[in-house]
Order: sequence, then C-alpha cells, then structure tokens
Amino acid sequence: MQISEILPSEGVKMLASTSSKKRLFQDLGDLAESCYDLPSGRVVEALLEREGLGPTGVGHGVALPHARLEGLERVRGLFIRLEKPLEFDSIDRQPVDLVFCLLAPDGSGVEHLKALALVSRTLRDAATCQKLRANAEIGTLHAILTEGPAIQAA
Repeated sequence: MQISEILPSEGVKMLASTSSKKRLFQDLGDLAESCYDLPSGRVVEALLEREGLGPTGVGHGVALPHARLEGLERVRGLFIRLEKPLEFDSIDRQPVDLVFCLLAPDGSGVEHLKALALVSRTLRDAATCQKLRANAEIGTLHAILTEGPAIQAA
C-alpha cells in the first residue's frame, strides 16, 4: 500500500487556523464530502465518536484522526496542514499542525490497520514533517506525502 492510493491531491488542504478540534473535524467532514461525496455530518460524527475513545494526537505536532464508515468501499485519506497549531490533547501535550485523517469501510480490519501504520510511519519521519511544515502549496504537500516508497505493515 502507498499513500498515493488513499490520498488524492484534492484531499489535501491548507488552513490558516481553526478554532477547535470539533471545528477541525467539520473541516475534515467538508473535505470528505467534496472529495469523496461522503455526508459531512456523518464523517464528523464518526470522527468525534472515535476521538471519544482517546485522543488521536500522536505527538510532535501530528494527529491521525480516523473512523470507520458504512458505505465506503476502501480506505480513504485526507490531509490538512494548519498554519497556526491547534491544541489537540496530544500524548505529548504539544499543539497539532499536521493532520492526516483516515476513513475506512465499516468492516475493514487489516486494510485500515495497514493504512494507519503507513501514515504513522510516514509522519514519524522528522524530515518529512519538516518539509510539510516548510511548504504551503497543495501540490507540494501532496507530493511530499506520496513520494515515499510503500511501507509494509508488520
């Protein structure tokens, strides 16, 4: 699996700022609606429900919100870079500015986990995060995220 298989260029967005985690999820829902024709409200509800189980801020300014949705045929990705970092209840208590959202079919077990592992490994790379933070152009952000080799989940 490669990030290019789950993240189209229209699934990448740059935001100056957002007021809250809930508002960020609404931005992700709107992006999912425009990119994948998914109902925004359903996406927001699923993300909030998953976040209720525990924060998806993984540290170093990165968040990986994810949810399962009925009606999806395969794993889909969205990416938002925030110019102004947002408090996110991350494990290291640092605000978040790189947000990669994964939406998976309701019954997908292994594919969802492989995608989550791939994105997690990609965004754990300090050089990749530095490049993402240094660029604001959508095409460049997409290229940075999709240029890496395929990473196999363990």
